[in-house]
Amino acid sequence: MGNTNFEIAVNAIKLIVIFLIMVQLVPILVWLERRGSAFIQNRLGPNRIGPLGLMQLLADAVKFLMKEEFAPAHAVKLLYYAAPVVALVPATLGFAAIPLGHPVQWDDSVFALQGYTINVGIVFVLAVSSLASYAILLAGWGSGNKYALMGALRASAQVISYELALGLSIVGVIMLYGSFDFNAMIAAQQGPLTLSFMGNQYVIPFLPNWGIFYQPLGALIFFAAAFAESNRLPFDLAEGEAELVAGFHVEYGGFKMLLFFIGEYGHMMVASGLLATFFFGGYSLGWISYEQLLTWAQSMTSSANAASALAGLITFLAFFAKVALFLWIFIWVRWTLPRFRYDQLMDLGWKTMLPWALGNTLLTAVVIYWVHS
Repeated sequence: MGNTNFEIAVNAIKLIVIFLIMVQLVPILVWLERRGSAFIQNRLGPNRIGPLGLMQLLADAVKFLMKEEFAPAHAVKLLYYAAPVVALVPATLGFAAIPLGHPVQWDDSVFALQGYTINVGIVFVLAVSSLASYAILLAGWGSGNKYALMGALRASAQVISYELALGLSIVGVIMLYGSFDFNAMIAAQQGPLTLSFMGNQYVIPFLPNWGIFYQPLGALIFFAAAFAESNRLPFDLAEGEAELVAGFHVEYGGFKMLLFFIGEYGHMMVASGLLATFFFGGYSLGWISYEQLLTWAQSMTSSANAASALAGLITFLAFFAKVALFLWIFIWVRWTLPRFRYDQLMDLGWKTMLPWALGNTLLTAVVIYWVHS
């Protein structure tokens, strides 16, 4: 947490702020999804309460909080009440481990713009994110409802199927950068695109040095698998309103349902943050290195602390601009593509994405060996 009282206080506040950022983004994303889907379908969406329907968010929050608390008669009470909490925790832990901006130097202290710094950040985020499937299983079994149980079984099979492809899709990234640390990966993606071959370096000044140019297939597989891991269309077989009447959360309402909402959108944020970090430079500014940004910030202010804070704020905004773009793509895809049939979903995971992810890993290993030999 820190070596001084000042560092401990700042790090504690930082954890709370990051959690609040994630929670407060959820109603904004809900509003954006409702408005975006309305325009895609040539209708208006929420537009009555407040300007552009923004006060609808407050009305929804009041509705969630004021609804009557209940539990089904045949529910397993402990599991039923634990499931929404378990749905929220993995997304929160995963999001807090992703660097949101460049660390800020303040006198003799360095503050990372993330909840906590872990040298094996990739392993940690993937591990805690995979725990979300337990929330769905707890909800399905604890609800005592056959539709909820069927949705939970679908979800568990889906998560297992696509976790393999998801994990293999980033093995190439790990081999490429030689690190499990997010900050090391982001540092390697600064500046213009630089290719090494047979001891020579070739610079392409009009392209950023992002991972997607080295791992295009891995980025595509990760992008598709992230939809499946987040239970978003066209992979929302766990909910399947047409067949399962909302699936695993059919017996939930009020504040408990709100926790499931935050968990789902939280996993969207984690997936978008990982996609930006692995393949789009994270909080880096593409062609502009952090040293160039810091030099500009120092020219704007006479204080070294203020310059570091300004540079950190700009990298923070750059990261969130990328995350916002991917979050919109999540929403866009939901209202564009139809839901897969279940056998198609399994075939895609096992017969297409897994072999391609494995092939991408082997190809990356061969290219790295060839380039450095």
